[in-house]
Amino acid sequence: MRCASLMAGPQTTAEPDILSRPVVQQDIPWVTIVWNDPVNLMSYVTYVFQTYFGYSREKATTLMLEVHEKGKSVVATGSREEMERDTEAMHGYGLWATCQRGDA
Repeated sequence: MRCASLMAGPQTTAEPDILSRPVVQQDIPWVTIVWNDPVNLMSYVTYVFQTYFGYSREKATTLMLEVHEKGKSVVATGSREEMERDTEAMHGYGLWATCQRGDA
């Protein structure tokens, strides 16, 4: 029976049109930004960066100074979900933070 079905004739398979395939965009990284505020001490902001992100004292201090002197600092980069989580965590520590696409 198998041989009979093989002899039935050539079968054609339609190849998908390459141009009709959906375009997959690369996942553009998102960022968490911490903004300067008149409430939190610089030492506390450094502590938060060390505690939550696990940054060294030197890196945490550098980011804190950027927040203090420039008004904001990108403190983390990753997927949207990760940056939303980090932003919420910063709010939990009492810091002003937002997340946005890294290309914005």
